[in-house]
Amino acid sequence: MQSSEIIGWFADVGLADRPTVGGKGGSLGELTRANIPVPAGFVVRTAAFERFIKALEEKDPIRPKVEALGSQELEKITALSRELRQRLESVPLPDEVSSEILAALAELCGPEKNLPVAVRSSATTEDAADASFAGLQDTYLWVIGPQETLKYVRSCWASLYSVPSIAYRRKHGIPESGVAMAVVVQGMVNARKAGVMFTRSPQTGDRSVITIEATWGLGSAVVSGEVTPDRFVVAKITGEISVREINDKHIQHLPAPAGGVGEVETPEEMRRAPCLSDAEILALRDIARKIERHYGRPQDIEWAIDHSGEILLLQSRPETVWSAKEQVPVAKPAEDPMLHVMKIFGGRR
Repeated sequence: MQSSEIIGWFADVGLADRPTVGGKGGSLGELTRANIPVPAGFVVRTAAFERFIKALEEKDPIRPKVEALGSQELEKITALSRELRQRLESVPLPDEVSSEILAALAELCGPEKNLPVAVRSSATTEDAADASFAGLQDTYLWVIGPQETLKYVRSCWASLYSVPSIAYRRKHGIPESGVAMAVVVQGMVNARKAGVMFTRSPQTGDRSVITIEATWGLGSAVVSGEVTPDRFVVAKITGEISVREINDKHIQHLPAPAGGVGEVETPEEMRRAPCLSDAEILALRDIARKIERHYGRPQDIEWAIDHSGEILLLQSRPETVWSAKEQVPVAKPAEDPMLHVMKIFGGRR
């Protein structure tokens, strides 16, 4: 199946396609094209979202209602969010959209018809170098079956109208006409261990090191903050591991038998054991360096290691915290440093 107006396979998209595939979709395509290992998948482009919203707005407006809200009107934002999410999640997809998604899903799954997938929001305004919009929309893991996949595509679209997402856009004056949602559908990684890594220290901003945070099971336990991960700091150039902070990883996120993710207790012998070997730390370092070189700027990266030991990349986005600090303007020096002296002593000749 080839890419189309509705579907974009990872191999056919990149960051330049962010307006139609969103930040996450563009990044996953970019990584795929850079020969960095990424679970196979496709993006439901923003054209599908636009068709869906257009059909809904023929009956009752959506975007004008959002733009009429003030950034501080939390009660009204909450009420409108509830109304819009219910509308989007209850209306069937246009036939041409659902048929293309189901055809792409069948190709992705192949003979294993019920291959578990991740269904992930990919907003056009997220993961840009000048905005930290990540985490305001929803992701659904271990989704099984065609109808469940269609359901969660709608849920991702609906999450564009969550309370935090609406409030963020109103605070920053982002026009609703420029906001759209793509959705990533990709094969799940049955992760034995997973986590995040930063190509500059999140604590100090040091660009000479890579900080890796890791836990047993799926990385959602780290991203959600439900477990304190192991933390390793490794030098980019020498590979010296300068920090080994091993924590009590008391729970794991693991796939539930009927779909979705469940929380289970970590076996006692694994709770305080390092979940990464030195070889895995150095392999992650090599991949992080390659990704940073490709993008030309520090990155915030999600990764997983499956039960075979293969490392797979789930996302890479620009690091924003330290980059934003570096862009804060400083006070301009006076044109003549003696002017303030002349003011103080003005009149004294």
